[in-house]
Amino acid sequence: MSTPVLEAGEVRRTDDAPPPTTPERRHGVLGPLWLQVVVALILGVLLGVFVPHTAVALKPFGDAFVRLIRMALAPIIFGTVVIGIARAGDMHEVGRVGVKALVYFELVSTLSLVLGVIAVNVLQPGTGMNIDPATLDAKAVSGYATTAQHLSAVDFLLNIIPESLGAAFVAGNILQLILFGVLFGLALTRFRETAKPLVDIMDLLLHGLFGIVRMIMYLAPIGTLGAMAFTIGKYGLGSIVGMAELTGAVWGVSVLFVLVVLGGIAWAAGFSILKFLRYIREEILITFGTSSSEAVLAPLITKMERLGCAKPVVGMVMPAGYTFNADGTSIYLSMCALFIAQATKQKPPRLWRE
Repeated sequence: MSTPVLEAGEVRRTDDAPPPTTPERRHGVLGPLWLQVVVALILGVLLGVFVPHTAVALKPFGDAFVRLIRMALAPIIFGTVVIGIARAGDMHEVGRVGVKALVYFELVSTLSLVLGVIAVNVLQPGTGMNIDPATLDAKAVSGYATTAQHLSAVDFLLNIIPESLGAAFVAGNILQLILFGVLFGLALTRFRETAKPLVDIMDLLLHGLFGIVRMIMYLAPIGTLGAMAFTIGKYGLGSIVGMAELTGAVWGVSVLFVLVVLGGIAWAAGFSILKFLRYIREEILITFGTSSSEAVLAPLITKMERLGCAKPVVGMVMPAGYTFNADGTSIYLSMCALFIAQATKQKPPRLWRE
């Protein structure tokens, strides 16, 4: 991205950019969307603490919001990739950007894993818990253990290829959608002028899908309220306080990673990470409240295009980044895995009697 990030509310539109999914300034009766989400987060916590049974019953609101977003996610990803490539002028430039993105994803994701491992070994949040693995209920995690399968490199590559186009859309497999979208977009470039009516129709369809997402985003506070109320009502604040050290460590490393690592990358690219975070504050809050980053993929695609990012770049980098560049997940999983190892480590046997 060569253009500096604008202040929230300062938007430069491009002719082919879809309508904004989350307007930066929304001064309705209930205030801007980000403020509504903050209020919903607080109300969800209060409901979970004081009326947990009622709070747990609100879970369908959070699930329904995420499902509504996912409903339009697959065609948006496919359409964005196809239109971006079909309208790109230089295919070599598109390929160069794609290779750079994959290299970037690999380097930054690896760095996030390393930071997580270093932090959990330095802070030792699980040390001293001395949990006996024999006392744990294996049935509670049997579902996760059953579904977890070892995936070799060959299996991973084969899984990128969908058995059918319909299967890719039904499963919502982002990598499969990207692969078919790239191939379809490249095929259309061979007869660009003839395919222009088809691309224009797909563009209109994409505008309609973004319009659907824009309407769904007005329900974000309700979805956030339901998801947060269920979490606190089901597990209670005690479960959060009990792992406060781990939670604080994960958040601390994540914030450090964003400000230092991503902030340094942003500075090198010519924009401020703090201004950018402010620009996407609504998406950050929605992700925090619903525990789903998929809920904000479509709005983020729109916002990147409104900043001046080229459609081919956005169409390839954004969906692929959701799969290959989950830095926060890398930090979380690396720290939690070692936290469990530390928590279940037993005290050494005594060599003498006290």
